[in-house]
Amino acid sequence: MTREVYRTTDAPAPVASYSQACAIGAVIAVAGQVGVDPSGAVVEGGVVEQSEQALCNVEAVLAAAGATLAEVVRMDCYLTSFDDFADFNDVYARWFPAPDPPARTTVVVGLAPGLLVEITALAVRGE
Repeated sequence: MTREVYRTTDAPAPVASYSQACAIGAVIAVAGQVGVDPSGAVVEGGVVEQSEQALCNVEAVLAAAGATLAEVVRMDCYLTSFDDFADFNDVYARWFPAPDPPARTTVVVGLAPGLLVEITALAVRGE
């Protein structure tokens, strides 16, 4: 199988040497998406606004690869402060409601200045 690369202008352009998404067969890996709008500006507000934007970016990249949020099987979520966990979780739960959200890992890390959240996704396209 050949690796496919996907790009969209509906999410921020990569700022380093990586692709917005890559796939082999039905499996799609979405690179970390942050609270930056497609023009490259960090969204104003806090973790709620940045989480919404990061998830919008994930959705846009998945769409470019021919997939949807419903096909996501795993999310890796990175926060800069554990104090933001409850607010982040509220936003996330609206996008992926119970009883069957994807598998998820959430950890606290250091991100670039001004960024509060980063989210990666792994999806499997339906046939």
